[in-house]
Amino acid sequence: MKNHSQITKAVIAVAGYGTRFLPATKNQPKEMLPIIDRPIIHELVAEAVNSGIKDIILVTRFGQHIMEDYFDNNLELEHKLEETGKLDRLAKIQEVANMANFIYVRQKKDLPYGNGTPLLAAKNLIDDNESFVYMFGDDLTISNNGTPIAGQLMEKHLDQKATATLAVQEVPKKEISRYGSVEYKTDADYKYEVKQIHEKLPAEEAPSTMAQFGRFVFSYDVVEAATKADTGKDGELWIADILNDLADAGKKVIAPPIEGEWLTTGDPLRYLKATFEFAMLREDLRKDLLPYLEEKVKEYAK
Repeated sequence: MKNHSQITKAVIAVAGYGTRFLPATKNQPKEMLPIIDRPIIHELVAEAVNSGIKDIILVTRFGQHIMEDYFDNNLELEHKLEETGKLDRLAKIQEVANMANFIYVRQKKDLPYGNGTPLLAAKNLIDDNESFVYMFGDDLTISNNGTPIAGQLMEKHLDQKATATLAVQEVPKKEISRYGSVEYKTDADYKYEVKQIHEKLPAEEAPSTMAQFGRFVFSYDVVEAATKADTGKDGELWIADILNDLADAGKKVIAPPIEGEWLTTGDPLRYLKATFEFAMLREDLRKDLLPYLEEKVKEYAK
């Protein structure tokens, strides 16, 4: 992987309420729901860290201290594990607190709601000459080329000297209406330069089947644009609107397809599918889980 020393920060948006998972999310953030034995947020942080990120900025809300506690040391538990000789488990939990430098900032109520709002909450933590990774807290990814998805975007962003780089994945045409679809410029030197992002158009109107999801690399220009942007649909501050304004102003916004798989955890069904995909990556689970599922498929098909 290339040296990404110019990009060392990631902002992760985790200030949502996870209402599709109530009552499980009544007293904990959705991002703390487990993907087997690691919460969703752990997988996002690991992707960022494995891409070369050093500073993780988590944009939270009131009541999410459990997330801060997760990335801190638990001295009582560590002592108990050491005392009982469970040193492998001790190493696992100590590793969590040392993954990165964690910074927490609250998304205050005076800010507009929307998926672009965390940029306003974190703006004072970003230098005006640096680029950073931006991640939605409910999107997971699996790479198929050895470079994490965030790292792939960082490479493209630096190579193309882009203002903004967003991840896209091709989806079946019948599903594109669920997502933002990308319209590419036809006269640009780089074939993945964005003309516009269209939110949730009917399939027959979508300009492509390239769906935008929650992985980005932004220059500080995007933060500045967010501070000046008007709220859009439903009175919310939308990333798509911010990027469309930048593209209209002649800034270079690119959307290269990822080499891997995007897995959303936005609703219970897709959360279960994501958990299954991660289980299939583990030798200790796959060999027993597959026969079990095959048997259950036969049983429920009767």
